[in-house]
Amino acid sequence: MFEYQQHGKFFAQIAGSMEDIGALELKEFGAKQVNPVYRGIHFKTDLAHLYRINYQSKFSSRILAPLITFDCHSTKYLYNTAIKMAWDEILTIDKTFAIYSNVSNSKITHSQYATLVLKDSIIDFFREKYSQRPSIDTDSPDVVFNLFIDKNRATISLDTSGKPLHKRGYRNSKGSAPMQETLAAAIVELSGWKGDKKLYDPMCGSGTLLCEAALKYCRVPSGFKRGFWGFENLPDFNREDWYKIKENSKKNIRELPSDLIFGSDISYHAIEDSKLNCASLPFAKNIDLKQVDLRYLPEIKNSIVISNPPYGMRLGSKATTSALYKNLGDFLKQKCKGSTAYIYVGDRDLIPDIGLKPAFKRPLKNGNIDGRLLKIEIY
Repeated sequence: MFEYQQHGKFFAQIAGSMEDIGALELKEFGAKQVNPVYRGIHFKTDLAHLYRINYQSKFSSRILAPLITFDCHSTKYLYNTAIKMAWDEILTIDKTFAIYSNVSNSKITHSQYATLVLKDSIIDFFREKYSQRPSIDTDSPDVVFNLFIDKNRATISLDTSGKPLHKRGYRNSKGSAPMQETLAAAIVELSGWKGDKKLYDPMCGSGTLLCEAALKYCRVPSGFKRGFWGFENLPDFNREDWYKIKENSKKNIRELPSDLIFGSDISYHAIEDSKLNCASLPFAKNIDLKQVDLRYLPEIKNSIVISNPPYGMRLGSKATTSALYKNLGDFLKQKCKGSTAYIYVGDRDLIPDIGLKPAFKRPLKNGNIDGRLLKIEIY
């Protein structure tokens, strides 16, 4: 029996600075003993809820099912422990697999070497028992394992998501520098928008914020386009329960009104990217997209404005970048009276150029970018 089967405990990986909203989401899904830690959340649930969390979570990156936890002071002990595990209850010879490792504060210091040792133990297990071995595939594996070693304590887990949950599947064109879907969903969530006001993105780029807003309003599961999940490899996976989760989710979907979500961008190519991505969503025709410079947009009163304006190398000179952020500030002051803006700024040095005092500056990471989400109230 694997560890998750004994205790019903799992681990959600999540981007740094999003642990609190991820924990609230897990509680809404019915998870118990929710315990946020750095870039992750421990929680307890049953398998049916685990399927639902994978299918509907907007903020988590991966959901891991621990298989075994043990003291691990050497790669020899890692190998000897792992080779005794019942790998054939999860992985078969005709399936491919991959391993992702993270090592810190331990006698084992190299994550790549730890990955190699665990891989060898899995392959040797199959060779000894079946005289055959499964293949490695790091691009599109059937089964994904996770190895985490911290302070000489190792946990081997099955990745029940299969591939990162931020890869929703709707983004056919990424644009020049897209934000992760999980971050976009977090920005929409932190704005408090529930469809009671119009929502605008005046610098929409490839449309990720608009797509996540539409998914939220329409109650479309984040994983609605994915065909296979890592939890299908669990030895106690129940396909009937999984189908019920999907069917019940369909019943909650609602149509997007045609006058609720709006996006614009000065770039023709950005708008074409947005159209292509939005076309992958249900009710995409009701997202209003236009190519226009924000300086020439009509007034946007009593609305929610969200945006991730470009910065850095995407714009060229510092003067050009500064001018863009000044134009954004002028647009908010002059044309968005009664509205609240949520602006994600990847380069914090650009915040003063907007010329408006934020009500808050919330740290949020976009990959390796340590950005800030600004809340700006325009009276």
